[in-house]
Amino acid sequence: MSKAELYFGVMSGTSMDGIDTVLVKFTKNKLELLDFNQQAYSDSFRKKLLSLCIPKKNDLEESYEFGITHAELTVKSIKKMLKRNNLNYQSIKAIGYHGQTIRHRPEKRFSIQIGNAHLLAEKTKINVINDFRNRDMVDGGEGAPLAPAFHQAFFKSPKKNRLIINIGGISNLTYIQQKKLVGFDCGPGNLLMDYWAQQKIKKNYDKNGSWAQGGDVNPQLLNKLLSDKFFKKNPPKSTGREYFNARWLLNKLPLKIDPQSVQRTLLELTVQSIFRSAQTHCKQIDEIYVCGGGSQNKFLMLRLSEQFNKPVQNTESIGIPSQEVESVAFAWLAKTCLEKQFNNSPQITGSKGLKVLGVIHHG
Repeated sequence: MSKAELYFGVMSGTSMDGIDTVLVKFTKNKLELLDFNQQAYSDSFRKKLLSLCIPKKNDLEESYEFGITHAELTVKSIKKMLKRNNLNYQSIKAIGYHGQTIRHRPEKRFSIQIGNAHLLAEKTKINVINDFRNRDMVDGGEGAPLAPAFHQAFFKSPKKNRLIINIGGISNLTYIQQKKLVGFDCGPGNLLMDYWAQQKIKKNYDKNGSWAQGGDVNPQLLNKLLSDKFFKKNPPKSTGREYFNARWLLNKLPLKIDPQSVQRTLLELTVQSIFRSAQTHCKQIDEIYVCGGGSQNKFLMLRLSEQFNKPVQNTESIGIPSQEVESVAFAWLAKTCLEKQFNNSPQITGSKGLKVLGVIHHG
């Protein structure tokens, strides 16, 4: 029998709301979730991170400064979970540490995630694996999405073609057939809706999509948003806040439009960009599962189900709660890196060949 190994997976997504950490037990090709912790960003730190996504003179120094803060928050989360599970650092094989993306520029062959892996390894005495994207990118790949390889390893059905939709700040999909894997970014997920809710109703997000549900889709605005060149591009493709952001939205907004209807239209943009992507590139879908923060938006889930004319379920029904999938994926990426297993998906990212992604910092 294979020896069980414990890993932490740490993910901060494009929603930029905090740090999700999971404790995972791997035994051969099986996994068991042992614990989950969410470390929210303070409002002031979130504002600093968002400002760092916009190029300016002092961003190099700030990226290192905020990276140390991110690592310190992660140390706090790791130590809390070790104590809660009565474990010491020697019990943990490694930490898969994604960091917080502040620039993702595949057209220039780089992606920047802040977070100080040296500090995290030093303070926890645990091996830390980070920088999962750039090796793929220097080989011609997009460096994203990285989760499809993990989805295939743990969500594949022996008989059904499954569509896994991840809705964070950006939405992406993974289509798992018996002999084929498809995956790419679809467009904005929560980030434009969150921005608009913060501006107009002074809330961090539109809980359950309730505010959007009370508005009306503006067809002219929706068509204008969907006419963007990104939606016409064929995969491999990836995107981020560098492209889909407040400036992108405000440049396309007409002068007079009801704010609630803008929110409803932004939700529909997320639905339609996902649906059209699937319709074009994912034939014969048998089952649909959603992960990421968007899975908590009841109205968004309803609209996806209506659009696909199929049940849309939370990934918890196939083994992993929706909020934890991405973090578990980075625990798995850390594990495969240590074991020197290929863990990228060239057919997804467009890189020239198989690679072992991740950089090891010994604890």
